[in-house]
Amino acid sequence: MLNIVVCVSGGGTNLQAIIDGVKNRTIQNTKIAGVISNNVSAYALKRAEAEGIPALCVSPGKFENRDEFNDAFLSEIDKLNPDLIVLAGFLVIIPQKMIEKYRDRIINIHPSLIPSFCGTGFYGLKVHEEALKRGVKITGATVHYVDEGTDTGRIILQKAVEVLEGDTPQILQRRVMEQAEWIILPQAINEIAAGYRE
Repeated sequence: MLNIVVCVSGGGTNLQAIIDGVKNRTIQNTKIAGVISNNVSAYALKRAEAEGIPALCVSPGKFENRDEFNDAFLSEIDKLNPDLIVLAGFLVIIPQKMIEKYRDRIINIHPSLIPSFCGTGFYGLKVHEEALKRGVKITGATVHYVDEGTDTGRIILQKAVEVLEGDTPQILQRRVMEQAEWIILPQAINEIAAGYRE
């Protein structure tokens, strides 16, 4: 069974897609070992608690410096013994030590078709604002492995979504979630779980 830890900063809609996928068995051979947020008021923590999934907050603000936070964050990850770490809207730079320790075992969902609208500063609504500003007709989402760069790891899955006349960043964000993110993130986890051997 693939033990996964989901890291999330906000509402947790992608987390919900994973929870639902495990429940309805579109994600097989997978257990959510825990949910970690950097934000104490993240609704994602409530989603996890409602499902009886261990949920905790490791907030950078509670530590003297970034190194202390990184060590505490990695320590909490290690306690959950993950086979796969899923970044589902996690707005924290992953510590180098963690990337090295969990090489090819950390995946991220990004709300664009990488290499478009990705890298430093491209997250949340900013991605969709830029897509609309550029006038692209197709956008989408990407699931990729996490490496030392920002959104530079090997791509696992992508799904395209049409940009429609009259879209606002908020409307486009919602469509990308519904038509791409919530589909390909569970799909990627299921594919990894299918190839997982204990």
